[in-house]
Amino acid sequence: MKAGWLTLFLIFTLILSCSDMVERNAKEYHSTWQHYLGDPERSHYSTLTQIDTSNINSLKLAWIYKSGGLAEGRTTQIQTNPLIVGDMLFGVNATIELFAVNAKTGEEIWKFSPPIKDDSGLGVCRGLSYWNSDGTAPSRLFFTSGPKLFTIDPTDGKLISSFGNDGSIDLRDGLGRNPEQQSVVANTPGTIYKDLLIQGTRVGEGPGASPGHIRAYNVLTGKIEWTFHTIPQPGEFGYETWPKDAYKTVGGANSWAGMALDSDRGIVYIPTGSAAFDWYGGDRIGANLFANSLLALKADTGERVWHFQMVHHDLWDRDLPAPPNLLEIERNGKLIPAVAQVTKSGHVFVFNRLTGEPLFPIREKPYPNSKLRGDQAFATQPLPSKPEPFARQLLTENDLYDPNRKAFVDDLVDKSKGEITPTVLEKFKSISSKGQFIPIDTTGVILYPGADGGAEWGGAALDPTTGIMYVNSNEMAWIVKMKAVGGDDSMSLGESLTQIHCARCHGGQLQGLAGIPELQNIHLRINPNSIKTIIQKGKGAMPGMPNLSDEEIDEIMQFLTNTKKENDHRVEKVSLDVPYALSGFGRFKDDRGFPVVKPPWGTLNAIDLNTGEYLWQVPLGHEEELVDPEFPVSGIENYGGPVITAGGLLFIAATKDEKIRAFHMKTGEQLWEDDLPAGGYATLATYEVDGKQYVVIACGGGKMGTASGDEYRAYTLK
Repeated sequence: MKAGWLTLFLIFTLILSCSDMVERNAKEYHSTWQHYLGDPERSHYSTLTQIDTSNINSLKLAWIYKSGGLAEGRTTQIQTNPLIVGDMLFGVNATIELFAVNAKTGEEIWKFSPPIKDDSGLGVCRGLSYWNSDGTAPSRLFFTSGPKLFTIDPTDGKLISSFGNDGSIDLRDGLGRNPEQQSVVANTPGTIYKDLLIQGTRVGEGPGASPGHIRAYNVLTGKIEWTFHTIPQPGEFGYETWPKDAYKTVGGANSWAGMALDSDRGIVYIPTGSAAFDWYGGDRIGANLFANSLLALKADTGERVWHFQMVHHDLWDRDLPAPPNLLEIERNGKLIPAVAQVTKSGHVFVFNRLTGEPLFPIREKPYPNSKLRGDQAFATQPLPSKPEPFARQLLTENDLYDPNRKAFVDDLVDKSKGEITPTVLEKFKSISSKGQFIPIDTTGVILYPGADGGAEWGGAALDPTTGIMYVNSNEMAWIVKMKAVGGDDSMSLGESLTQIHCARCHGGQLQGLAGIPELQNIHLRINPNSIKTIIQKGKGAMPGMPNLSDEEIDEIMQFLTNTKKENDHRVEKVSLDVPYALSGFGRFKDDRGFPVVKPPWGTLNAIDLNTGEYLWQVPLGHEEELVDPEFPVSGIENYGGPVITAGGLLFIAATKDEKIRAFHMKTGEQLWEDDLPAGGYATLATYEVDGKQYVVIACGGGKMGTASGDEYRAYTLK
């Protein structure tokens, strides 16, 4: 009898334990969407179940809001993941105007236009931060436009004048350098912890870039409460991983991708990007902490808890591209608090988020040294044993798609000079393709996955009830090639400076890249004075370069407009910041405009992070011009992340074919799709108003050569 009672007691205890486990997994996740990407843990997850796998085909358009900001002949984007508080939806349009609409009808309530005279260097806005007041002060919205961070009353769209300087602060202040010479914006919102706004920034990627220090601002006053130096100063941990006094001149190591917060434990998890200059590191020999690192900081003080550097001395622009995901991993019947970070190279690193201990082994793999004079690649790079990469890692001859077609690589072949276009195979054999972390050289190296990933800023979704990650990926090879500057009589100072500062975005031959305009004929479109202003201040998503001197800007402007001074300067007479610049940079495509690799060209992946094993992988999107029975669904380049729900659905737009789709979370089967008026290159949101669930997407277009748009579209069951 006693044994029977003991058995019943143990069973009862087990049931209670299991109930507690389920509650612990679910209690922190919400049906609301008051945080960027759904919650502070950046799970992209909603507990809503009204829209599910059984009724998804009844999903219909509920409302359209035309947010404005379009201009004829101009390419714009909207990358915003909107917030929903109560029955109000907050978003941003193409010219970075903040708005509020009725989340049930799409009817505009108010719009706030930042008091900025033009759109110089506004960047893009991927989301907002919301501080929910305890009643002692008004709740407030935080968003950035250009270098300014504004604080807005969500009820009426008015500036809260008690914050900062009449409602705003300047992100260029407080970096330890002349603010007038800094180029700083914030594409991604910070995170709120108690009365602090912890904020990262986007800075330049060339020589003279601003430092990427993390700062925490008081939400009521705008005062900086703490700063974490991502480029350490004397006496700080990591200072010895740089040359002496590098903190005074080197830039980058910034957190542009966003961050995640463990609210209960008061720890914020912050991914960082590479140090500048992206592609050459002769002026920053060393491991370069805390570039390319996942930082765990005490949220109230900025004190480092632990860190892990995922690329040492980055020479490949391998920024950590998205916020990490917080989760719990099951091991031997116990739950371990974990953090997972996706990368551009297609890897997932998983750690115990309290200690920094890897939850799958990580090994340091040796790699060759750089061939560029003055630089020294790091001897090893870390690679996780699990999960396997979600993007292919090595491009071989057998991976080429129809290799006898002509290669179409504008940044390596100047057709105006009558050069013969090689085949894909010939071009492939002329450059190096040996996988990850092969230093870039003057012959050309395949970067695969390319400079945009792998994973990118849309990030991964994480189901907190299962530990399953869902991540979309690009499968595009890029060619990167360097050229020596500073001693070539044929290259003027203006050309050298243009290659160093402009080729990263506009291509090695300034031919334009996937929606970024070409500069070869800019003098036919824009007058010289306007070109000079754009270089200084930026325009739209392009950051300015205020660190360049007037003389340097004049040299770039004269090169772009094909004009010269009487006393033309030659490079060898002038000291340049770096001895190399990009001469080839862009996607490796064939003459049809297709990637040279076999499909799929974009994928959607489900990974069980408890085991490190894949549950499924499917192509994401389709290149409609491709007619090939072997690849009925090609997959396609994609930008913007997924949203997952307790209804068993994964929603994603992101693709160049300008559609929104829903997939079955368990199987990867596509269940629904709809055409969008422009590409939805943003992460969606889902929310509930008056008992009805909605899914909303910003249709801003503008990437990958697609048309721009201004609509927000919301769907619900009819």
